[in-house]
Amino acid sequence: MDEQDQHLQRAINTIAQSDPLIKLLQQVRLGRMKPNDAGLRAVTESWLGVYAQVLKSHSLSRSQLVRLDPEPRLGVLVEAGVLSWDHAGTKDLRALFQQMVVAAIA
Repeated sequence: MDEQDQHLQRAINTIAQSDPLIKLLQQVRLGRMKPNDAGLRAVTESWLGVYAQVLKSHSLSRSQLVRLDPEPRLGVLVEAGVLSWDHAGTKDLRALFQQMVVAAIA
């Protein structure tokens, strides 16, 4: 595994540690937690911040960045009612990702 792949793996691991989809979204689907629950909101906001920080702090190629695309995960959170596409954190993360992809070295 080369250095770039190690950076990518660290980025993925950091994002996964705070990912609300892993445990909390299942609670929403089972009706044990509401999409607007304060605890879920706090975890989700924290995850958005971690995701943005990871994107900013790792020097990754365009092909590696594409593997970190937040869109699919954001889509699941929007579909579950936890976030909306108009949410400031959602919009900021999507914009940051696009900027990073454009600026990345091929």
